Amino acid sequence: MVPETIMAQQVTEELKAIRKDLEFIKIHMFDPDTIMTIEEERRFQQALQELKEGRTTPLSELKTELGL
Repeated sequence: MVPETIMAQQVTEELKAIRKDLEFIKIHMFDPDTIMTIEEERRFQQALQELKEGRTTPLSELKTELGL
């Protein structure tokens, strides 16, 4: 084989390996947006409690108040 053909085959094999590694990373990478901080968790629980107690404003009413 000519050196260019061998080089092209090596590059192709390396690209296949890189593609395989990238697929693995995409599958196993975590999403930092899915993790709440302690403060975010506290605020979320507070919002849920306010919702249960009826202390929230419906979006339609808020839009009216804001003139939207």
